[in-house]
Amino acid sequence: MTPRTSPLHDRHVAAGAKLADFSGWSMPIEYAGGGVLAEHAAVREHVGLFDVSHLGTGTVRGPGAAEFVNRCLSNDLGRIGTGQAQYTMCCLPDGDPQAGGVVDDLIVYLRGDDDVLLVPNAANAAEVLGRLADAAPAGVTVTDRHEEVAVLAVQGPKSLQVIELLGVPGELAYMSFVTGTGAHGAAEVTVCRTGYTGEHGYELLVDADRAGELWDAVLDAGQDLGIRPCGLGARDTLRTEMGYPLHGHELSHDITPVQARAGWAVGWKKAEFWGRAALTAEKEAGPSRLLWGLRSTGRGIPRPGMDVLDAAGARIGEVTSGTFSPTLRTGIALALLDTSSGVGEGDEVAVDVRGRPQAVDVVKPPFVESHVR
Repeated sequence: MTPRTSPLHDRHVAAGAKLADFSGWSMPIEYAGGGVLAEHAAVREHVGLFDVSHLGTGTVRGPGAAEFVNRCLSNDLGRIGTGQAQYTMCCLPDGDPQAGGVVDDLIVYLRGDDDVLLVPNAANAAEVLGRLADAAPAGVTVTDRHEEVAVLAVQGPKSLQVIELLGVPGELAYMSFVTGTGAHGAAEVTVCRTGYTGEHGYELLVDADRAGELWDAVLDAGQDLGIRPCGLGARDTLRTEMGYPLHGHELSHDITPVQARAGWAVGWKKAEFWGRAALTAEKEAGPSRLLWGLRSTGRGIPRPGMDVLDAAGARIGEVTSGTFSPTLRTGIALALLDTSSGVGEGDEVAVDVRGRPQAVDVVKPPFVESHVR
């Protein structure tokens, strides 16, 4: 199949982006004139602009829409109010052989009791919206808006200055959002204080046919602030430094929120959500494996799929994500380790890097300090 393209595809080509297939979308991995290391540094030190329009968007509307979504997804929408967003998960329901496994992790924007916006991951958007549509009661409509909405992310310590130069509100509480039109001249934009980098940041949702002018306006606003367009390569190194999960790596049908240390995104006191019985039982019994961070003490770079070994050379887990940390200048990884191994924070284990055990320390992420709030 031919990969789908973002509404900003022409901007990426003009900027000399290296494009690659990402979940069926042709997206920029890095741009000419610096690459991943320079883009990573821009976000940590100044500000970066990402096109994340491959992310899905969908609406759930109708009487009791928010209450319906709350009966399905893991987190408790009762914890937030209108104008706030929440990280949550769509889990496999009880009765499924993999009950409690994660179909997707996503952001819910609560617009009102009868109006909810969902932003799932690219590869899973259709499945999440399909499951909700199949379960929706009469009067509640689930609409896939993936082709209609573009998503831009402005991330970094100078992101607030960029947003204010656009003329839209930037002084927002973490995980809150507003919708309006600013001095940039583009159409209506939803601005949310969220991100996937560990830095102060924003995600901007705009109609796809107006995405180009918003992209240009953001770059213009940030030209004196060190802004760089950033690709998905830097997005991955940034999120790994923060220990943020990526679906298909730290979360999947086989990996539950309990195993991934994401129980904070589960409304345990709710009477109902998909996979509740299975997850509650796993939480009470204790998971058979648990997500940890690994930090290299040598030159080896852990990569996904590599075995983690104990002091005796026995396999005790597997790397789920691994990369070179541009901030720490060493290899870092996330890994699922068997709880029966007794390994914990501060222990030294090894990663089998192409047949050579490389020493790593077990740590609790994040690997670098968070500045999201």
